[in-house]
Amino acid sequence: MFYFWKRSQVPIKVPIRISKIDNLIIFLICILISLVSSYKFQLLSSLQKSDNINLLLTFTEVLISCWILILVSKRENPIITSRQIILIILLLLAVQAIKVTFPSTISPLSIIVPPALIISQGMGTITALTWVSIASLNWPEYAIPINNTLFFISLVCASVVSVLGGRIRSRAQLLQLSIIVPLGALFSQWILIGGNQVSILWNQELDISNNKIFSECLLLAIIMLLTILFMPIFESIFGLLTKARLLELADKEKPLIRRLSIEAPGTYEHTLLISCLAEEATRMIGGDIDLVKTGALYHDIGKLHAPNWFIENQDGSKNPHDEIDDPIKSAYVLQAHVDEGLKYARKNRLPKPIADFIPEHQGSLKMGYFLYKAKEKDLNFDDSDFRYKGPIPQSKETAILMLADGCEAALRAMNINASDSKALEIISKIIFSRQKDGQLDDSDLSIGEIFLIKRAFLNVWKRIRHRRIQYPTSKNNTFS
Repeated sequence: MFYFWKRSQVPIKVPIRISKIDNLIIFLICILISLVSSYKFQLLSSLQKSDNINLLLTFTEVLISCWILILVSKRENPIITSRQIILIILLLLAVQAIKVTFPSTISPLSIIVPPALIISQGMGTITALTWVSIASLNWPEYAIPINNTLFFISLVCASVVSVLGGRIRSRAQLLQLSIIVPLGALFSQWILIGGNQVSILWNQELDISNNKIFSECLLLAIIMLLTILFMPIFESIFGLLTKARLLELADKEKPLIRRLSIEAPGTYEHTLLISCLAEEATRMIGGDIDLVKTGALYHDIGKLHAPNWFIENQDGSKNPHDEIDDPIKSAYVLQAHVDEGLKYARKNRLPKPIADFIPEHQGSLKMGYFLYKAKEKDLNFDDSDFRYKGPIPQSKETAILMLADGCEAALRAMNINASDSKALEIISKIIFSRQKDGQLDDSDLSIGEIFLIKRAFLNVWKRIRHRRIQYPTSKNNTFS
């Protein structure tokens, strides 16, 4: 009972360890943010006891807020890197510095909304919303205070960008967002504040005019457009993987994918079918569909180093493995497709989440066929010689791809007249063998999700096993 209870629970994902140097850099930036945020107390010529207390409270509050922001980002995305954490807190530092440097000059709209777009695109909605909340704290007291209505509109716009930014899947949609949000802010200010310098909601005196409202929203639109323009630079420097970037990598005209289709056509067709299986399963459990679809396209690029050594690319005339007649050397060739794949990933600067599919889709599985051949020849070998080096899948998406890879060949080989129960039985056996071998231990998949994955694989198999009728032909023509 304890075993089944343990297996039914979703594993706890362990965050990536960050080096001590990176932790020190992050801590120093947080200290700097706290100092900037408490600047008004530091400028006082003589600090009273109450001022010292307020200084300490503000400093501590901001420091704790930075810690909460980092904690939330790690919780939402356990594989977040130190570079991405540094980006988040650097954006927070920039916002705090702008508040101090340009008092009452730049609207909160232009300060808070654009960074929220960057964070939501690269690190998720919850992290972006948390960042917006923390960036809105400790706003300096200007000689002319910020209107409550304007501040409320800024928070709403930033929240909308945080929610939609994590779901947007193309650059065109980003451009639409960069126009719609400023227009929404413009109309909101015009309706709630208006040009008569009186707030409809709170009836406060306000140093604002229609021209100022328009210029602030125009500045917001320009900054958002510049943010979108420089987004690829952020992606490259800080390792961000946005939806738009994933869709660009999934373009089948990309040089690496094009090479795979020409030099290893069998592997390419195998990749397309695996992508269908993995995409359907990921959709079923609510995973990252764009990530698994793109990762599937690149998971076997290592086979480009020697396409004819893999059965799907052979024409049936000869098999190089039969010529060398050495199972151990053949096992090295299989491992090489993982090692070479990682080299191709580095050379083509694939993002790390995509490159992770290359070793993790094989995990530490046994190379069963060549292990059997080695035992048949009674060779002296170690079992590790016939296991991939790993690591085992570290995410749901890479685990799904491993399962799809294992089921693809078996489903393709099945008789077209096979029943659904027979197909589901084969799928279940393959998945159970991966579970028993410990390949899914770090994947974050629950028992319920594995059940849904089986059903998804069955649905795809039912789609691809359709019959085609034999059309009648005559001597002089054919029928389509």
